[in-house]
Amino acid sequence: MNLQAILGNFALILFVLTIATGVIWTLDVFYLAKQRRAKANAALAEFDARNAKLTAEGIKLQESGRTALEANILRQPSWIEYSGSFFPVIALVFCLRSFLYEPFKIPSSSMVPTLQIGDLILVNKFAYGVRLPIINKKVIDIGSPQRGDVMVFRYPVDPSLDYIKRVVGVPGDKIVYKDKRLTINGKALSYQALPDYLDEERLSYSKQFSENLNGVQHKILNEERAPAFVGGPHDFPQHERCTYDSEGFACSVPAGHYFMMGDNRDNSLDSRYWGFVPDRNIVGKAFFVWMNLGNLKRIGGVQ
Repeated sequence: MNLQAILGNFALILFVLTIATGVIWTLDVFYLAKQRRAKANAALAEFDARNAKLTAEGIKLQESGRTALEANILRQPSWIEYSGSFFPVIALVFCLRSFLYEPFKIPSSSMVPTLQIGDLILVNKFAYGVRLPIINKKVIDIGSPQRGDVMVFRYPVDPSLDYIKRVVGVPGDKIVYKDKRLTINGKALSYQALPDYLDEERLSYSKQFSENLNGVQHKILNEERAPAFVGGPHDFPQHERCTYDSEGFACSVPAGHYFMMGDNRDNSLDSRYWGFVPDRNIVGKAFFVWMNLGNLKRIGGVQ
């Protein structure tokens, strides 16, 4: 198993560790500790009887011997001591990342300029409802993704991988992308030209625009030399809801699914290629960049 697969199963690893250490902690509190106490009481009673006999014979023993005997018998074995120490920490981390907030690291440039490679972000796990860990089943419906949200989800092609993109289409939407401009339900989005964006790694410039998506104003990038058409879309589930031509594509988002696109529009592998994201794959809403070791100025909210 490679590192990426292990990290993809981190929730499962935390769950197993929480259960294992919790069982050991519970067993110790309600059974093993009582056994050690009973054994210590018996040993102390024997020690006191022997001490009383020796005292009657004029031999006096040090009281510290009794204390040391009790402490030695009551001492937890190392495996129980470590389990008891780690259990509350592991359980707290498991609950926090399963139901409240989970940290992620941005590995690619598909969301530039909104998110940069190396950004460490926080994801709100309850914004779209409370879900059971591991199986990711929603048990409490709090809200649903809205157009413009930056969302983390399980990659439909390989659910062991987490992806992050922007929600462009919600259930029932008709998405049209022609000549690198979006139209949603017949209404064209507004765009404002911004200064060209410099990619400092590739030393190249991209066209930069401000896009208004459902009232969410955010930046996107376009490559002038990149074609508008989508090359080689996958044969994804419900692909018949999408049509492709030389100018772009049009898709109707099915119920219970979402259409996702990266802000770096010509450098993003997203719903244009592998299809819709089902509700069961949702992880949470990205809302804060809490660190980027290469650029401390990156700290702040995600728009």
